[in-house]
Amino acid sequence: MRGYGVRTVFLMVLMAGLLMVIGYAIGGATWLIIFGVIAIAMNFFSYWKSDSIIRTAMGAQEVTAQQQPMLHRIVERASQDAGLPKPKVYVVDTPVPNAFATGRSPNHAAVAATTGIMNILTERELAGVFAHELAHVKNRDTLWSTMVAMMASVVMLVAMLAKWSLIMAFLFGGMGGQSEEGGGAGHLAAALVLAFVAPLIAGIIQMAVSRTREYSADEAGARNSRDPHALASALTKLQAASQAPQVRHAAEEMATAEVANHLFIVNPLAGGAGKWFSSHPPTEDRVERLRKVGREIGQIF
Repeated sequence: MRGYGVRTVFLMVLMAGLLMVIGYAIGGATWLIIFGVIAIAMNFFSYWKSDSIIRTAMGAQEVTAQQQPMLHRIVERASQDAGLPKPKVYVVDTPVPNAFATGRSPNHAAVAATTGIMNILTERELAGVFAHELAHVKNRDTLWSTMVAMMASVVMLVAMLAKWSLIMAFLFGGMGGQSEEGGGAGHLAAALVLAFVAPLIAGIIQMAVSRTREYSADEAGARNSRDPHALASALTKLQAASQAPQVRHAAEEMATAEVANHLFIVNPLAGGAGKWFSSHPPTEDRVERLRKVGREIGQIF
């Protein structure tokens, strides 16, 4: 687990560095400092507020044990297995079968299930899913992944604004506005290239963080519950269900699907992207790793 954490911190620093490089390319040291401050501010904002914003955007509604006794029973057991306080429990009314966790720490966590996932999984499979989600909470993936996603969004927004401002400068001033050293147009061209490339790099970093945390949560959840088969079965069902036309249509209509898919246990919009641009590892790889955990603990499937 330590290796996953070090890798995530490294990628977070890389993302902040990318934002600062954009600033330097646009306006030198002054803008490097400004964008460094923006990176710090976004990390603080993500730490305190991003989880509640995501729940609101997803339309998640908190439910009581009286309203959803089975769900609360599953979350209570998963919390005990993980050695964590029980988080708040939410439900999202959508046919898209999925689940996610949010929160900056185990003491400020929440888990959510969609009505779609509760309709297609057995109680045992749901227990496997929430063992996975509580592993995310224990590993603080809910904090790191959200911070990375917010930073990636800022990089992409800044790069988009910089791209158009640099295009205007290049067309109307850059070609003939070289400095005394003759590097004005070259600098503009380099900054313009960076403005196009930075969002690509930011997306790759975000997806890399998401994939590594999914593998980690799969293993930890399977070991905590001592039932890797339950999670493997759930992942297989969810992957198949997510490809149904009506489910994909519902996922595409979710305004926050692309923003929050790194939080889901499976990507509701999977398909068409290569490995580097996938927020989740291939389901087949995840199941094979769970089989390995099963063999180690004596559960063969």
